[in-house]
Amino acid sequence: MIAAVLAIATAGGKWLGRIGAAVQQRAPWFLVLGIALTLWEIATAKLAWLPLPFFPPPQAIIEVYTDDLPKLLDSVWASVKLQLGGYVIGATVGFLTGVSIGWSRSIGYWVHPVLRFIGPLPATAWLPVAFFTFPSSWSASTFLIALATGFPVTVLTWSGVASVSNAYYDVARTLGAKPSFLVLKVAIPAALPHVFVGLFMGLGSSFAVLVVAEMIGVKAGWAGICSGPRAGRPTPTCTPR
Repeated sequence: MIAAVLAIATAGGKWLGRIGAAVQQRAPWFLVLGIALTLWEIATAKLAWLPLPFFPPPQAIIEVYTDDLPKLLDSVWASVKLQLGGYVIGATVGFLTGVSIGWSRSIGYWVHPVLRFIGPLPATAWLPVAFFTFPSSWSASTFLIALATGFPVTVLTWSGVASVSNAYYDVARTLGAKPSFLVLKVAIPAALPHVFVGLFMGLGSSFAVLVVAEMIGVKAGWAGICSGPRAGRPTPTCTPR
């Protein structure tokens, strides 16, 4: 039915105006997708060349969205809460740390060695430490996501602030600018391109850690009060909402 409608719309594109032109422009993609879905259906549901449940047919995937939609929405909402919480914390801490390091040499003296130690390690390498230290798997996962986000934001913000031309500061000082003005009105605006690159890189890293964290113990539809593998509690226990 859909293929017939698309075929008619493609053939009569001259009389359908913008809609027909848009369909004609995307007709090759519709054709390729239709062929791919047809081959997928034949190889799984008709001839069983691909074994279940590793290769489900297309209608089985659609049935999951139609039959288990409330559960899927609940899972998506739980993932969004966990992702946003860790990302906001990591981006905020990373931004403040990067500005502090780029502006103050004394702060950079103490923080820079810590960054050299923590930065090269992937956030997933801290899984045993995080789940042993934090009281719940939700808080441990939030820490890991924040750690994965914070490092690129810190480094690129630091680089942006440190690379601001001294001429900008000299002009501002000539006009009577105070140190707070130099930081808020000169250094940070000039470093924003680096900051946004760091936020983008941190977003990708946080999604990778989110997948690992949810596979370990965070459950959708629960309050996130899941006890981690602490001493005397070898298995997680969760309290439902």
